[in-house]
Amino acid sequence: MHSLFARFGTGLGALIVALVAAWLVSMVLAPNLMMLDFSLHPNLMPAQVGGPDDHYTLENFAALFGDPVHRAIFFKTIWASALVMVTTLAVTYPIAYWMAKVASPRAAALTVAALIIPFWINEVLRTLAWYILLAFAGPLNAVLLWLGVINQPVRWFGDFGVLAGMVYAYILFMLFPIYNSVSTLDTAQVEAARNLGASTIHIHRRIVIPHAKAGIATGCVFTFMLAAGSYVAPALLGAPGSRWFTEIIYNWFFEGGNWNRGAAYALVLLALCMLVVLAALKLFRVNLADVAK
Repeated sequence: MHSLFARFGTGLGALIVALVAAWLVSMVLAPNLMMLDFSLHPNLMPAQVGGPDDHYTLENFAALFGDPVHRAIFFKTIWASALVMVTTLAVTYPIAYWMAKVASPRAAALTVAALIIPFWINEVLRTLAWYILLAFAGPLNAVLLWLGVINQPVRWFGDFGVLAGMVYAYILFMLFPIYNSVSTLDTAQVEAARNLGASTIHIHRRIVIPHAKAGIATGCVFTFMLAAGSYVAPALLGAPGSRWFTEIIYNWFFEGGNWNRGAAYALVLLALCMLVVLAALKLFRVNLADVAK
């Protein structure tokens, strides 16, 4: 705060603080408080609101943990989001390291362009492209049949389809934080370790990954939160056995008309996501300030 006022002056600094505070109150605090209020009230007819039946209750939260189907989908969404996070990390870490330390500036720029340009298209259209690619009579099955890898078309929709679609959708949120962290590593440290006989695995485990842990933690937090709150990919690429918890929340709000139950479900998902994020920061031994940089 002191550095902000020292840099921009008292007047402009106070204006910036006021704008940030107004944004936090109106866009973060107020909506979540409204959701909390909705979740603690029963679903009533308009004429009953404010009457004797309109009282605080935990029945909406109890309904989640009392329903074995919804409870199972909830925990599946959490571990599946973690799987998306780990898979995205495994895919993007080699690319980020190659772009930062191996590729020429021209090759790195072309790679960035190739990754960014498809994201100019709407997320729904990109997910529909995966829907066509993974279709029963789609290009993927056609290529695998032609190569002789499979004998008959495979239905890729379901857990695999959702995983592939999400990894592609959130790859940039993992790639760029890791790339930014690795690019600040002095290449001489890697060369010195290699000259001293260190293997590639040891170089990454002892030098690169510890240096890039803030970027890795940032990418993991972003990817997990986006995956846990995703709706488009599970809705288009999923199957009845691969429902996402966000689909249940959507159904409560827009199909069941029970905003109170939907708000309770959404808050439970938010709370558990925050716990996972804090656990990830603890695991990587970084704080929120490192993630925000």
